[in-house]
Amino acid sequence: MKISVGFKIAAVVLVLLSLVSTVALVNARSARHVQSLIQNVHDTYVPSYGALARANLRSAEEGLFVRRWLFARVQTPEDKSVTPQFRQHIAEKAQQADAELKDARNLIQSEIANPASFGDKLGLTRLDTEIECLQRRHSEYETALAALIGTVEQGDAPKMQDRLNELDRLRDAFNDESEAARRAMMRLLDDASNQAARTQDVSVKIGLVLLGLALILGSAAAALITIGLVRPLRRLLAGTILIQQGRLDIEVPVTSRDEVGELTAGFNTMARELRSKDRIRETFGRYMDPRIVEDLIDQPDRLGGTGERREMTIFFSDMRDFTSLGEGMTPAGMVRIVNRYLALMSAPVRRNHGVIDKYIGDGIMAFWGPPFSQPGEQARLACLAGLEQIAALQTFRAELPDLTGFRRGLPSIDMRIGIATGEVIVGNLGSDVSMSYTVMGDAVNVASRLEVASKAYGTRFLVNARTAEMADDTIECREIDRLLVKGKQEPERVFEVLGRRGEVPAAVREMADRYAEGLAFYRQRVWLSATAAFSAALQAVPEDGPSREFLRRVALLETDEPPVDWDGVWTLWEK
Repeated sequence: MKISVGFKIAAVVLVLLSLVSTVALVNARSARHVQSLIQNVHDTYVPSYGALARANLRSAEEGLFVRRWLFARVQTPEDKSVTPQFRQHIAEKAQQADAELKDARNLIQSEIANPASFGDKLGLTRLDTEIECLQRRHSEYETALAALIGTVEQGDAPKMQDRLNELDRLRDAFNDESEAARRAMMRLLDDASNQAARTQDVSVKIGLVLLGLALILGSAAAALITIGLVRPLRRLLAGTILIQQGRLDIEVPVTSRDEVGELTAGFNTMARELRSKDRIRETFGRYMDPRIVEDLIDQPDRLGGTGERREMTIFFSDMRDFTSLGEGMTPAGMVRIVNRYLALMSAPVRRNHGVIDKYIGDGIMAFWGPPFSQPGEQARLACLAGLEQIAALQTFRAELPDLTGFRRGLPSIDMRIGIATGEVIVGNLGSDVSMSYTVMGDAVNVASRLEVASKAYGTRFLVNARTAEMADDTIECREIDRLLVKGKQEPERVFEVLGRRGEVPAAVREMADRYAEGLAFYRQRVWLSATAAFSAALQAVPEDGPSREFLRRVALLETDEPPVDWDGVWTLWEK
């Protein structure tokens, strides 16, 4: 059963709200109970105690008025006017005392009858009985007071003294019993107050315990759900870091059925796809340039399904004297030699951001241009790759004895390179069944012809004029000829790459200067001067192939003068 992350979070919130609500409800009920206890003390016990105290006070005031009345009668027996006034005060105090005792008793009886009351009902019952006795005692006092008043009015002095003593006795008894009742009421009031305080203290403690329990349970629930969410997320983060580091064999366990579990499953699917693409890259990267494979896998729309016209730099290189090397070699030995040669010669192309289009036997076809290299850099990078191939040739020659097993009789292995920059069609070309990302056009044909032309001129590295122009800041070249290759209507100016700019030896530079002079005389038909210049070039660099080729041509043209409209263009019929 799938439980979403939102449901889990909502569950945590609901659990916390339930716990907090429970604590709040319990605290509210406890607070109401404590409030009811305090209200009970305020509405019953305190008024009862006050009524008893006031009853005692009114009784004392009544006795005081009685004393004052008696004193007035003794001092002025003949004055009868004060008697009604005192009699009224005495009656009022007596009534007030009775009313206070009645109020106190009513409050106590209502507390006893209340089933929700919390007080000491046995103590309250005893107190009710004591107050009832006080009422009777006060009634007896009132009876004795009436008898005393009658005796005083009759003027019976001996009997008056007896009545007065009896009244004092009853007054003292009432006071003692009233004080006892008041103290009992005070004890009950203290007990009720203490019980309310204890209840409040217990309520506070219970609230704190429930709050702590709610916090513990809420924290535990939140921690469990948080761990359940965070732990798989951390595993995903660790897996992502490993993916970034190239560890594509990672597989994160799916431990939940929520969105995080779905995300984990998606991550594992992504990792499997990446592993699959990596295997495709690794496999097809052996047959195609890895960048083409990567673009075809990751961005199939980038290379497009149709060709585009672009200016590209095309590169051909080939091993010279390979046929003589292969004579007497087994097929396995030949494959080993060719693979080593192509490995050494492919590295400079890849280092300089070139794309190897195909291997043609022991030859390499490559190209430079967007999107694999910047337009302004393509010719320079291609020329640098060619120079690095020539440098790597020494390594291959040194390894040949071990590769062939022969120490003697090995041919002098060399290579030829042709580069041309021009407009071509580039893109995915082929059928619905099989396609290849490649280039085709005049520049491809020219580069191929220049590689072949190196054989005729005795050179290693020929480029067309556009390539020489674009790479001028990096390499030094010399113009070799104006050449018309098969399949072209217009001649191409052909240049030989001499080396990196600033690194060409002085002898080679001297040879190039003399060759340029000879080429100018050649085109002007000044055969004698051309011969002298080409001979001077050979003196600077005796193995210079183009100088020898032009000396041969000059000798032919001297005996077989070209037509008047001859422009010095040489036609190359070889493919």
